[in-house]
Amino acid sequence: MALPKPDWTEAEYLAFERASDIKHELMDGEVRAMSGASERHNLIVASTLASLFTQLRGKGCKIYPSDMRVRVGLRREFTYPDLSIVCGTPIMADDYNDTLLNPTVIIEVLSASTESYDRGRKFTRYRTIESLQEYILIAQDYVQIERFVRQANNQWLLTDLQRADGIIELMSVGCTLAAADVYEQVTFENTPPPET
Repeated sequence: MALPKPDWTEAEYLAFERASDIKHELMDGEVRAMSGASERHNLIVASTLASLFTQLRGKGCKIYPSDMRVRVGLRREFTYPDLSIVCGTPIMADDYNDTLLNPTVIIEVLSASTESYDRGRKFTRYRTIESLQEYILIAQDYVQIERFVRQANNQWLLTDLQRADGIIELMSVGCTLAAADVYEQVTFENTPPPET
């Protein structure tokens, strides 16, 4: 749900957000409250974080959970990805160190209420972040991990994993994501993946 004030400035949004008990995204000048996540969503995020955190040790990269805000390009828009990874020195928006400017990888776990946004408008905005090399979408109702990799010509190449025994490589950070690890504690209710 959008808050009634239109056309928030960056300063207004950040002051409001830092004083708030709940998270809000700023997109197209509108501030929207973020909803809570399901148990399955949280288990997938936790398992993915655990797997990648271990693999990133000693590589000069950091992984952040969903409390790390990301400023989207030069648009002055702000989101809270489920996970974000930065390799090299993290660049923050200011001295609060709570808004990342240079993610290398962004990971979103899809839900019925956010899937079209994560695939559409949000991904369009994420592509404007110059440092972003990979965008990962993880389904929560069936096994599917999609990896979009930025190419030299600024196009994005998709790899689509739909096997429970499959592994996908995150080339920009030298890690892998095994579906068995991502979905380790998740029970599915016989929901098949959508027809493509």
